[in-house]
Amino acid sequence: MPLTPEDVVTKQFQHVRFKEGFDPDEVDDFLDEIVVEWRKALAENEELKAKLAAYESGETPAAEAAPAAPETEVVSEVPATPEPAAESSAAPVAASAGIIELAQRLHDEHVAEGKAQKEKLVSEAQTEADAILNEARTKARDEITRLESERGTLEARISELRQFERDYRVQLRSFIEEKLRDLDVAGTSGSTPISAS
Repeated sequence: MPLTPEDVVTKQFQHVRFKEGFDPDEVDDFLDEIVVEWRKALAENEELKAKLAAYESGETPAAEAAPAAPETEVVSEVPATPEPAAESSAAPVAASAGIIELAQRLHDEHVAEGKAQKEKLVSEAQTEADAILNEARTKARDEITRLESERGTLEARISELRQFERDYRVQLRSFIEEKLRDLDVAGTSGSTPISAS
């Protein structure tokens, strides 16, 4: 399907945020200039085709009228008119081809720029994800180390408290036994004088 000026006018490009690139307004203005020149070239091409068709259709009557006119004038007029028509019709075609080539080049540049930007964004996102994962792993290791240290401290404290409990029980038992012995001794010594009287 051939590209038309209307295709250029109606073409919509996606806007990409957070990227470097061409100013969309400037690109739109430039494409508008291309469309204007392209339309001029197409109009000129159509006009030249119409002139050529009219000339070719009018060439037969001119040949019949040739005997009435001098031959030198007919010869000088016939070669002069077709050559500018051929040159003029080639110029719009070349201009159109140049415009299409320019539009294609702009398109290719935008596509390449978009791909490069995509790869850059993916790479940055991957780097950021790796950094977040590494940071999370480091925090997890630090937290596990802290908890292990705290656990060791708590286990040592529990051992100390158990040892304190054992020591306290032993001391309490010794104290109570000593008091019971004292009571036994006091009871024995107190009962002898009573029985003696």
